[in-house]
Amino acid sequence: MKALNVQKAEFVKSAAAPAQFVNSSLPAAAFAGKSNVGKSSVINRLLNRKNFARVGAEPGKTIHVNYFLIDGRLYLIDLPGYGYAKVSQAERERWGRLMEDFFAAGLFSLGVMIVDARHRPTADDETMAAWFKNSGRAFVVVANKLDKLRKSEIEPNLALIRETLGLPEEVPIIPFSAEKGQGRDALLAEINKLI
Repeated sequence: MKALNVQKAEFVKSAAAPAQFVNSSLPAAAFAGKSNVGKSSVINRLLNRKNFARVGAEPGKTIHVNYFLIDGRLYLIDLPGYGYAKVSQAERERWGRLMEDFFAAGLFSLGVMIVDARHRPTADDETMAAWFKNSGRAFVVVANKLDKLRKSEIEPNLALIRETLGLPEEVPIIPFSAEKGQGRDALLAEINKLI
């Protein structure tokens, strides 16, 4: 099977409620991460596009479940960022319900969880990792902002991420830099396994 042509990417829809989720026979990769972790930047780097997924100066720009169709063969799903303090309690609860509904529907093939390579994952990250683990779907963890670490910090930080999130051995952690492009090929290889 030919690898995905990531240049062929189109926005399909934003879902604000479960009735709007895309239920398709095509495989889907769902991207999740804290609001300020650079999720949109990772997606943009993956697709080699500047502003395909909206990059906000203000974290928390993704408030719906956004669907992109890649090469007519796979959906890339951008989930709302979580854990950002500047949203109201009501907005946080709406987000929580939307995520619970999304995971309950199980309409994805691969989970891509993005964490900050520089820091120990937060309680919200642990919750998201548990959702992915419990979904029964394959998932990978992308440790973004690798370019901000010294070489000597990389291995210990990745080990801390694995330990904090309680990741089984078969869950890969991909060291990634949306800024520099490191890790792009490794992440693409995981996504290409779906097709």
